[in-house]
Amino acid sequence: MKTQKVVKVASQGFILLSALSLLSISVMAFASPQAIMDLVGVKLTSPDAFSSIRGVYGGVGLTLFLLLLYLLRQDLQLGLGFLCLLWGLYALSRIVTIYTEGALGAFGTQWLITESIFFVIAALLLYLSRKIVLSQLAN
Repeated sequence: MKTQKVVKVASQGFILLSALSLLSISVMAFASPQAIMDLVGVKLTSPDAFSSIRGVYGGVGLTLFLLLLYLLRQDLQLGLGFLCLLWGLYALSRIVTIYTEGALGAFGTQWLITESIFFVIAALLLYLSRKIVLSQLAN
């Protein structure tokens, strides 16, 4: 019973941490799309460029934040599964970049490490959560 509670609280905390991380980027993108692009040294030069960054990082980020809040309350396993995909595919996109364009800089490397760790955490919590559910069904 104690393990079940620990896994549940850890899962909720991880989903909330992920949601707040995405929200912080989303708010930043709505307020200043250029600030987002300054992180990777890209200059936005047109209203369309500003709009695209605001839409992808701001709008999509806010959508992901709201989805994670919903999953936090409704379905922790689905939330963890979603985060496995999200963080895993973010990390994969950086790995593809390494093989196609070359080594990442400090920013990309730090995010590759962060996203990889977040993927492992999500996968581990999902595994433990499913193991608990299966053991309850067996009893």
